[in-house]
Amino acid sequence: MVDPKGRWVFVTGASRGLGRLCALYMAKAGANLILQARTVEGLEAVADEAEAMGAEVKVFACDLGDEAQVKSMLTEIDALGVRVDIVLNNAGIQVTYRTDYFETPAEDFVESLRVNTIAPALICYHFLPKMIEAGFGRIVNTTSGIALEPQQAAYSASLTDPGWCRTDLGGPQAPNAPESALPGLVVGAFVDDGKSGRIFRAQEFSGLTIEEAVAKAES
Repeated sequence: MVDPKGRWVFVTGASRGLGRLCALYMAKAGANLILQARTVEGLEAVADEAEAMGAEVKVFACDLGDEAQVKSMLTEIDALGVRVDIVLNNAGIQVTYRTDYFETPAEDFVESLRVNTIAPALICYHFLPKMIEAGFGRIVNTTSGIALEPQQAAYSASLTDPGWCRTDLGGPQAPNAPESALPGLVVGAFVDDGKSGRIFRAQEFSGLTIEEAVAKAES
């Protein structure tokens, strides 16, 4: 099993919801954090909490819907002079629920794809070659179980599963507590069986320790 202690972990969407939970989970496991959100102010609370656990924390404000900002942020992360070993792409947006889904404007798809698909792809393209060169790396892309719902066509098309959780995005009617997505959301960062390109559905690991979750994932 991978020991993240002392490693640098990059977490997007870290100011709230599942991204925040993932960041604090990794800090508790001994990792250092590079955190992204739309504003630095939004990251202050989670950064303070992670630092109280002993983590070293760097924060970046970036609009993931702006390709130029994403590329600039990645350049600034490189300038830190640290090796990013683990990437947790948690950030995502959900555009308006459209009852008259045949009238869904093209901009819904454009906006969703920029944040939910293109930004994570750019991040993967940036860090993956560095991980290959270093001989180690983990990238975990949080996905969504929403599919075949035309009312949310742009969302389900753009974000390819923590389960439906009661976050700001998921809403109060979601059946799952955000905490139930752990350790499933991060288990991919701990697995060490030489396999890649896999889907882990977070709710299948709910209630397990990270050791139990890794054993299940590797089996």
